[in-house]
Amino acid sequence: MPKAKRKELNEDAETSAGRHVSLGPLTGYLGYALRRAQMAAVMEFLDAFKEVDLRPTQFAVLIIISENPGVRQTEVCDALGIQKANFVPLLNELERRGLALRKSVAADRRSSALHLTPLGNVTLQRAHAIHEAYENRFVSRLGRRGRDQLLALLNKVMEAG
Repeated sequence: MPKAKRKELNEDAETSAGRHVSLGPLTGYLGYALRRAQMAAVMEFLDAFKEVDLRPTQFAVLIIISENPGVRQTEVCDALGIQKANFVPLLNELERRGLALRKSVAADRRSSALHLTPLGNVTLQRAHAIHEAYENRFVSRLGRRGRDQLLALLNKVMEAG
């Protein structure tokens, strides 16, 4: 993460006018810290994944389709917590780019089975390599044990939700 972005996460924020603004109790709020950490992680992700032009949700969808060839749209939405109205444009974009395709299901013409294209498979392979380097940057900051502890704690938060 760039030094300037890390500084934003400190207790005092510096405005564009150079004035320090106290964040008060915000820095002790879990929700605030989670949101700021998520924003920092997404910014770092977008920078790392420029080469393959993937956003986090697109990457996750490609993984789900790869791991579950023929998966239905509703199953992907349920697995990732995506609303169908938001998923349709995302899938349209993956199709437009030639990364994924919908195939009609003989038993239910209203339903589509999702598959990666050969380009989608190649792109996902490259994205996995990029993700490994991205993940390793977190490990270098947190240590392997810290990363594992953070992941375990985040999974507990998600279980409660």
